[in-house]
Amino acid sequence: MPQLSPHALAAPPRQGHLGRMTSFVLPHEVHGDGAHQVFAVHGWFADRSAYAPVLPDLDRETFRYALVDLRGYGEAKDAVGAYTTSEAAADLVELADRLGWERFSLIGHSMGAGVIQRVLALVPHRVRRLVGISPVPASGLPLPADQWELFADAAHRPENRRAIIDFTTGGLRPAAWLDRMVSRSLEVSDPKAFRAWLDSWAGEDFHSDVEGATVPALAVTGGLDPALSAALMEETWMRWYPRGELSVLPTAGHYAMDEAPLDLIRIVEHFLREDRATTDEGAAG
Repeated sequence: MPQLSPHALAAPPRQGHLGRMTSFVLPHEVHGDGAHQVFAVHGWFADRSAYAPVLPDLDRETFRYALVDLRGYGEAKDAVGAYTTSEAAADLVELADRLGWERFSLIGHSMGAGVIQRVLALVPHRVRRLVGISPVPASGLPLPADQWELFADAAHRPENRRAIIDFTTGGLRPAAWLDRMVSRSLEVSDPKAFRAWLDSWAGEDFHSDVEGATVPALAVTGGLDPALSAALMEETWMRWYPRGELSVLPTAGHYAMDEAPLDLIRIVEHFLREDRATTDEGAAG
C-alpha cells in the first residue's frame, strides 16, 4: 500500500528550507522500499496520477518512488502559491528533508522537468540522477503569439487542452482517450494556478544555472511529439549537460506514461540503476 502524506495544511509549522517558516508539505505517496530514492514530478496537464500507468510494474525492491502533487494540483489544488518552478523546487527540497532523503534522483514530465532542473540548481550535491520525460528545457519554451494564446486560454477552454494533447501525440490517439485526458486535467487542476504555471515553465530561462552540471541526465522524448522533440533536446539538454543522454520512444508522443509505459520503465530504470554501477566502479578504483 502507498504511504500517503497528511494534507498539506495539516502539517505543523517548522523552519523550512532556506530559513523560511512554512506549514506546507507537498502531498505525496511513496511506493517501494529500495535504497535508491526517487521523486517523480508531474506535468502541466495532470497531478501525480499521471504516473498511475507505470506504478504496477516499477522495481520497488531497488527504488523508493515518491510521487508528488505540485501546488494547484490534486491534493494541493487549493494551495496558495506563486506557482513557479523555483517555488516547487524549494517545496521538493523541503519534502526531501522531511522524508530524510539526503540524496535522491529526480524524474520530471514536461513542466515537471523544469521543476527538477530547478532542484538541481538549488542543491546540486544532493541529486544523484536526473530524468526528463518530454522535458521542457531550462531555457523555457518560447511560443509564437498564436500558440501562446492557445496555451494561455487552455486554462478555461477544454477544447484548447484537447487540441494541445492531440497535437503533441501526433494526431493519432483515440477520441475517447483525448476526452479522458482532458477530463482528468480539468478535475485535478485549479484554473488560476494552471494559467500561472504557464508563465513560469514556458517563459523563464534559467539554463545558465544548470549549464555544465555533471549530474547524469537522461532525456526521454516521444517520436510523435513535435513540440519537445529529440532535435530540441540536442540543442538544449544535450549541450548543457556534459553527461547527458537522449532516448527516443518512436511510438509515443508527449505522454509516454500512457502511450508506452513498459518501454518507459525499461529505459528509465536502466538509467537509474547505472548510478550504483558507477558508484561501485568508483569505489573499486
